Amino acid sequence: MTPTMNAQQGPPTPPASFLNVSNVQKSFGGVAALTSVSFEIRAGVVHGLVGANGAGKSTIIRCLAGIEHPDAGTISVDGEEVEIATPADATRLGLAFIHQEMSLIPGWDVLRNMSLGMPHATRVGIIDWRPARKRAKEVAARLGMVFPLSTNVDTLSTADQWLVLIGRALMQDARLIAMDEPTASLSVSEARRVHSIIRELAASGTAVVFVSHRLDEVSDLCEDITVFKDGEVVKRVVSDRTSKADLVRAIVGRDLVIPDRGRQPSAHGRPVLEVKEVSDTHLLRDVSLTVHAGEIVGLGGLVGAGRTELARVIYGAARASSGTVRLDGENVRFREPRDAVDAGIGFVPEERRAEGVFLDRTIDFNVNLARLDSLTPSRFWPYLNLKKGRKRAQDAADLVTVKATDVSALVGSLSGGNQQKVVIARWMVEQPKLLILDEPSRGVDVGARAEVYRVIRELAARGTAILAISSDNEELVTLCDRVHVMAEGRFVGELVGPEITEDSIVSLSFARHVEKEHAL
Repeated sequence: MTPTMNAQQGPPTPPASFLNVSNVQKSFGGVAALTSVSFEIRAGVVHGLVGANGAGKSTIIRCLAGIEHPDAGTISVDGEEVEIATPADATRLGLAFIHQEMSLIPGWDVLRNMSLGMPHATRVGIIDWRPARKRAKEVAARLGMVFPLSTNVDTLSTADQWLVLIGRALMQDARLIAMDEPTASLSVSEARRVHSIIRELAASGTAVVFVSHRLDEVSDLCEDITVFKDGEVVKRVVSDRTSKADLVRAIVGRDLVIPDRGRQPSAHGRPVLEVKEVSDTHLLRDVSLTVHAGEIVGLGGLVGAGRTELARVIYGAARASSGTVRLDGENVRFREPRDAVDAGIGFVPEERRAEGVFLDRTIDFNVNLARLDSLTPSRFWPYLNLKKGRKRAQDAADLVTVKATDVSALVGSLSGGNQQKVVIARWMVEQPKLLILDEPSRGVDVGARAEVYRVIRELAARGTAILAISSDNEELVTLCDRVHVMAEGRFVGELVGPEITEDSIVSLSFARHVEKEHAL
């Protein structure tokens, strides 16, 4: 549905500067994440932030949101220098942030999610929802919401969930709304709907910061564009005065040279995973790849390229609309991840704390979690052999060098790196035919990362086929025998052996934008 917001018409005047970032610097562990970053955001303008993974976009957003604190530099709102020490400070200044990992409360209805963080007048300890409901109805009408405020957010589409988050920002009278990859998980029609909302927000005077890897969207939506590279602002442009090729050149740091594609790799062993022309109803289009026994194949690309979607189809967490998946030469179509595990596929999720481990349970419980049935003498005997489970978990923990007193320690007491090794140890026990790793070292320090890599290589040496998804191009270079690069749900190139470089992965990630522009 088309949004119903109406912007006030008036004489065309240059938009006023609302927020200024001046010489902001930020380091983590002595490594610079931002180096003297400066740019301005104008009221009523959609401002695009673009750059490769790790360029500094998210870091500056976190500084504006009060999540991180700059080491140097200033931030000004309406010409006055401000200190944003906490997220509450950002809210008070009229700054709202919608991160890619949507912060909706599962099980709550639309009204309560939109009203989150708002003060409520109370009588004898009872919340008075009338003011919030009245305000929410006004915002819902402004955004063209067609679902009741009583709707459970779990039942909404991703696009409608984004509307709820935008509604929350408007409930707080936000003057600036920053959106991180708002269309990465949306269909074309859903993305157009969000685009329409963004345009209406800007027309009504709201500043919108639009963070995206989709340069088509950035060029179409954004009046101002700031390009980040290696923690610095390397280009500031007005969108109608630049081309996508110019943007890619600034992002990559040179003229784009598309690496040679389609080289045939040397086979490691038998084909374990064969994906043939797989598509889904949302993003994937005719994707094909093969992973051999003992081989580590990487999936590179930008956020929203389709890497995790492909992994979910292989693992039985999502359905393909066409194409085939073969495991050890047999066609498979898993109804759920449990079927994939039974067939010999392991999965290490990106969000290990939410999806990979039970923090309040022990190491031995988590290591044995995938196949607790193997600890029972028979299916007619419902009791677990706990002694066998502890020994198996201890052997696996020793193999991956989990640092803990013993396997009875709670996983929540471990460091991030050791938690990740517990998840991988689970599959060392099982020795799966195929192991899918989604961001294998995210949130892991440098020392622990080397250990994680060692364990992954050990699994490959034992004959397991490894499919590794990573937004860290250095990680793909370090780990992989081959790398497929994805963009917009398709494979755009394959790199083998010495061809696998960070520059090559970045170049392929953005190559489709340049090719599309040249085709016009």
